[in-house]
Amino acid sequence: MKYVKYSLGILAVLVIGFFLLGLLKPEITYDCEIMVDKPLTEAWGLSQDPEKISEWLIGVQKMELVSGQHATVGAVYDVYFDNEGQQMIIRETITEIVPNESVSMVFTSDFMDMDYQLSMEFIDGKTKINTYTTATGNSMISKSIMALMSGTFVTQEETNLANLKKAIENNTKNYSLN
Repeated sequence: MKYVKYSLGILAVLVIGFFLLGLLKPEITYDCEIMVDKPLTEAWGLSQDPEKISEWLIGVQKMELVSGQHATVGAVYDVYFDNEGQQMIIRETITEIVPNESVSMVFTSDFMDMDYQLSMEFIDGKTKINTYTTATGNSMISKSIMALMSGTFVTQEETNLANLKKAIENNTKNYSLN
């Protein structure tokens, strides 16, 4: 009986600790950067091409324009992901766009909401790409899970940017005419 009490006590402390994580760190913020050996117009064009998104965002199956005009403020997309065999849909809304410079978006899902900004700058014949993200869980459980997994989010974004760099540097489509 004594072991049951101790076990329940430890379990209670762990559960309380888990939920405290979500209270203490309800959102995560991170930024990443990469240099690409291609002109800005090509880097920008590929990053905004819905036909190329699956080349650099792991698991993306397709993007569907729900409302608005492609690549304009207010455009809303459903982005379909394969998440370990299960389809997941994330709603993307463009909140600000400056062509060949930056795009800001809000992503919403049942699990979390994310403010995301991608910016580009041409420096010494290369394109510098920065991303800045703030993600907030939509429940106490998701906030706590996100607090525990914050490093995973950074690693995923670094992987996405490495894939974007590879896609841009291997690109054969001419974006300078668009």
